[in-house]
Amino acid sequence: LGVFATVTACQALLPDLLAPFRAAHPRIRVDLRTGDAAAALARLDEGEVDAAVAAIPARLPASLVSRTVAVTELVFVTGPHEVPDETLEGRGLEGPFVLPRRGLVREAADRWLRARLPWRPEVVAEPEGHEALLALVALGYGTGVVPRMVLENSGVRDRVRVVAADPAPAPLKVGLCVRRADLRRPLVAALWSLTAGPGKTG
Repeated sequence: LGVFATVTACQALLPDLLAPFRAAHPRIRVDLRTGDAAAALARLDEGEVDAAVAAIPARLPASLVSRTVAVTELVFVTGPHEVPDETLEGRGLEGPFVLPRRGLVREAADRWLRARLPWRPEVVAEPEGHEALLALVALGYGTGVVPRMVLENSGVRDRVRVVAADPAPAPLKVGLCVRRADLRRPLVAALWSLTAGPGKTG
């Protein structure tokens, strides 16, 4: 069973999410792959994996179904040596910013900044992954935005500081996603049935 998840999802979600499947099917081998969160659904849709734990867009491709397994807020973070202010507005939103190169977090950050800045923000770095983004923020390159779940599981969480934003960006839904057609496959159907939770199927 091929499963894609980010490093954070592997640490924070998969042990509990896959435990019932593992208990019911101990002889099934799981091929766990990690990588950039923004590529998760594309890899699933292209058939590289059987399931993905990924951020769920407002409009999921019709070929996929998802079940929400976690909701995490998006937070702005800056280096620990920046001049402390209570909010980003208090700092004048002058930047510079470190933003993900692509994906739902980048889209949310762009929407948030466009609604509040009369000018194009200075983006000094666009790393592929959230972990790399946090490393650059910790080094003092600028203010970044990441899911709180990523921050809480990061090795550099004590080297960055959360900056309050009012209003905060919309939270991110994380879900288990599979191809709709694959729900007829016994292995995928078993995974789907054994990871049922409070989230919605879409």
